[in-house]
Amino acid sequence: MSFFEHTDSLFDIFDNESEVNDLSKIKPPVSVEPIKNFKRIHENNEDSEKEEIEEENNKIKKQKINNIKSGISVQNPILADDFEQNVQKDVKFNIDEFELKEKVKNSNNSDSIENINIIDNTQHVSLQHQVRHQVALPPNYNYIPIAQHKPSENPARTYPFTLDPFQQCSINCIQRNESVLVSAHTSAGKTVVAEYAIAQGLRDKQRVVYTSPIKALSNQKFRELSQEFGDVGLMTGDVTINPNASCLVMTTEILRSMLYRGSEVMREISWVIFDEIHYMRDKERGVVWEETIILLPNQVHYVFLSATIPNAFQFAEWICKIHEQPCHVVYTDFRPTPLQHYLFPAGGDGIHLAVDEKGVFREDNFQRAISYLGDKDEDSAQKKMKGKGKKQVKGKGQTTDLYKIIKMIMTRNYQPVIVFSFAKRECENNALMLSKLDFNDDEEKEMIQSVYTNAISSLSEDDQQLPQIEHLLPLLKRGIGIHHSGLLPILKEVIEILFQEGLIKVLFATETFSIGLNMPAKTVLFTSVRKFDGKENRWVSGGEYIQMSGRAGRRGLDDRGIVILMLDEKMEPAVAKGMLKGVADRLNSAFHLSYNMILNLLRVEGISPEFMLERCFYQFQNCAKIPELIDDLSKLEDKKNAIKIENESEIAEYYEIRKQLNQYRRDKRTIMNNPQYILPYLQTGRLVRIRIDDKVKDIDAFKDDEFVQDFGWGVIISIQKRINQNKQMGEDSTPKYILDVLLYCAPGTEKNPKLAKPCPKKTKGEMVILQCNLNTIDGISTIRTKVPNNLKSLDARNQVYKTLQETKRRFKNKIPLLDPVEHMNIKEPEFINLIKKIEILENRLDKCEIKNSEDLEEIYEKYHSKIKVDDKIKTVKKEIQHAQSVLQLDELKARKRVLRRLGYTSSADIIELKGRVACEISTGDELILTEMIFNGLFNELTVEQTVALLSCFVFQENSKEENYTIREELKGPYRTLQETARRIAKVSIESKLGIDEEEYVKSFTPQLMDMVYAWCNGAKFSQICKMTDIFEGSIIRAIRRLEELLRQMCVAAKSIGNTELENKFSEGISKIHRDIVFAASLYL
Repeated sequence: MSFFEHTDSLFDIFDNESEVNDLSKIKPPVSVEPIKNFKRIHENNEDSEKEEIEEENNKIKKQKINNIKSGISVQNPILADDFEQNVQKDVKFNIDEFELKEKVKNSNNSDSIENINIIDNTQHVSLQHQVRHQVALPPNYNYIPIAQHKPSENPARTYPFTLDPFQQCSINCIQRNESVLVSAHTSAGKTVVAEYAIAQGLRDKQRVVYTSPIKALSNQKFRELSQEFGDVGLMTGDVTINPNASCLVMTTEILRSMLYRGSEVMREISWVIFDEIHYMRDKERGVVWEETIILLPNQVHYVFLSATIPNAFQFAEWICKIHEQPCHVVYTDFRPTPLQHYLFPAGGDGIHLAVDEKGVFREDNFQRAISYLGDKDEDSAQKKMKGKGKKQVKGKGQTTDLYKIIKMIMTRNYQPVIVFSFAKRECENNALMLSKLDFNDDEEKEMIQSVYTNAISSLSEDDQQLPQIEHLLPLLKRGIGIHHSGLLPILKEVIEILFQEGLIKVLFATETFSIGLNMPAKTVLFTSVRKFDGKENRWVSGGEYIQMSGRAGRRGLDDRGIVILMLDEKMEPAVAKGMLKGVADRLNSAFHLSYNMILNLLRVEGISPEFMLERCFYQFQNCAKIPELIDDLSKLEDKKNAIKIENESEIAEYYEIRKQLNQYRRDKRTIMNNPQYILPYLQTGRLVRIRIDDKVKDIDAFKDDEFVQDFGWGVIISIQKRINQNKQMGEDSTPKYILDVLLYCAPGTEKNPKLAKPCPKKTKGEMVILQCNLNTIDGISTIRTKVPNNLKSLDARNQVYKTLQETKRRFKNKIPLLDPVEHMNIKEPEFINLIKKIEILENRLDKCEIKNSEDLEEIYEKYHSKIKVDDKIKTVKKEIQHAQSVLQLDELKARKRVLRRLGYTSSADIIELKGRVACEISTGDELILTEMIFNGLFNELTVEQTVALLSCFVFQENSKEENYTIREELKGPYRTLQETARRIAKVSIESKLGIDEEEYVKSFTPQLMDMVYAWCNGAKFSQICKMTDIFEGSIIRAIRRLEELLRQMCVAAKSIGNTELENKFSEGISKIHRDIVFAASLYL
């Protein structure tokens, strides 16, 4: 019996779905009419809908409690055959002149570099790596250890070279007809494993599917496999070649579509190969992988190819659980060519080895590189404050450095090099900056001209004169290339081919070049170690760095790969280690619900949306946390019970009063430190108390602990007003005030004021001037003292210290404070009320009997610890409750309510006609498009208007343009689209689905409408490019996606028998399908 047939199904914890099919047990739902009558129906049935939601929620809560109490028995996959194999490999390593100099510098040899005679500049480096094998087994599976596997006497494929241990281990799994996840670095040789699975499938007269994340990769893989196996087909949506072949290369979306439609091909498939499975974490498209894997039948076996992922076995467990079959994990950290990681500090004169070929972090070299940066950060900050932007500070210097590094790479014969930048414009600017350099000879130039001419010969004369096509050739001839998503697809393919042939020596690329395409180089160069991810400008993560740096080192050609990072700011060693030696990113689920998914699952017999939610990797990962969380909870409860306090009720009362009192005091301090009140009193010589506690999250902020630094009383020297003139990225431009305060600090503070700490008791400190924000002031005195004009001398500062000490002695450590009401004139009613509350609580605190106890602080600490533990217990309980729930179940119910209200499904979740239409649409918003079909909008529009309107659904890139002007004949249709979107947003909100109405409506941008309208009317590509600032490659991608949507609209119109509408969408396809936009791939 399978896990999902078990009576204690995971879903049973929350709901009994069998009740849905028993109509006697549920309330008769509201009947759904077309959307134009929705408002009237909704008003009549709003109360009943609320009751329905409340009843559903109550039922879920009761079921949750019952099942949590009784416990749910779940049979998890079993870990077996877990072993590691240490592999040692000798690599010949050439030592170049630069490395030799480094070795001499670090040695005690007194000989000069010039006097050293190099007899042999090669050395043998012994590198070790691990191959780890694990297997997730279903319970009671009769498993034979992989070490006892007998290789096939008639292997499906033989190789002219000795297989690496991880390759042999993976192939053994395939020979046993058992699924395997191969997790290894780029260029390690994972393709060998995929090819063996294909060969075995073809030998056994079975069909094999090879899926890849992007069409470009599918095209490239089709070409490779066709040369290798012959009987290979391609299906990418816009291109179909030999669909009856035994081996089919396709995108994951095509495979999902075939599964939903019950294609006969699925019955014949024995193996499915998922290339780049780590792409499953992609927020937009990752869900497609999960859907596809869940929907595939259990008799299919899998080969998953992945970059290194730390939770590979967790993924294998999931496969084992949902398909009831073993899934092996073969992991290796092996790199065929070892990597050396260098740092180049901005303005430096050389590169510094930070991580050597054995993976050892060289902290001395790292510190040497960082020291070159010197005070550049501070200089840059000052320039910014004077109004000079970051670009001006960085631009010219970085350009000079890049030029210097590229010249060095060429001189040392480290080419080809991939230069990674994180912006398309930066790639192009960097390439143009090198346009005066020439890395190719005349013969190479002729070859590039020949390849380029042949590639663009199929284009029209006008397309051949596009700026991108004309301007790129001179760069390519010089051995310089550019690769980013904004390039014309045909140019990207030309550049890929030229790069593979070694005709491009320097390639400027964005991060997308590191995904999938098998195009390594000898050297990888990063122009920056920060990237903007849409929210913040952050350090590149360890996983991202591994993926991109993995392009360095060509197997069989290079003895090592070289990675160089350009540093333009100081970096902590921990951050550098996290990047250079960090672990790869985890494979975490990006599963999310969509209406297309829900409707397709309702349409297919035997499965349901709940089926998908129960089995998704997202749910599995959350459930995997439960045993660990329960263990944590048990330990915390033991810890709490071990804390015994006598008369606990007394300290509890005292604790709560003190907690509230400290909060009021913080509020009071915040108001008093407001510039409008405090500025008039911040004169030179004024005594102020400085207390840094703005990081405190503890309930007792006025208690000395590791978060609070109490510097005590100091003397104001001066005050500065700073205005932030860099208003980019939403930064606050309000003035900030910085106080220079002379304070008694710990020894050594003068040398490094940024690490200032208060002077500990019974320690001789030093008087140092520190810069303090207004929010650090914890008291302002009525006293002012004289300050010497020159405080550089130690004697002058010590004199101020003596004056401070004398003042404290005179007032018996109770230095008089400015009264906020009388002196500072803060007379707002809210503040007066706050003062009264503080007085009341202080009186209550004084009346607490425990306040006079000698052991107060000890008891307080003990109770405080107990409260902290109790808070952690509450947090863990919430996490357990969250992990035990079927995630996204509430969202599913809300989406089902939307579908019922709009007439896509019946009250019993039977799919209606509108629902069947929406099933056919996945490239655009299925609800709005279906509503517009049924409202008759498309019937009234011309073909050109229709296609232009559909462009609003396929483009989501950011642009500098903000106000879009659209022609008069398109304004009406676009207005209707917006109105439809608003209606659906309102229905969604009323159905308890979290959605921002304005954001939802704005997501359908009219940015391409005029351009697509012109394209439909026969405009040339060069003409429509002038209508927008969008990159040419992005325009082509949008129009190709638009064609995909039009094909889906054709099928949708056909499903309701509307031939006229079907013909209109078909005519739209014929109008846009032309010229360079649909130029055939060079790989086909």
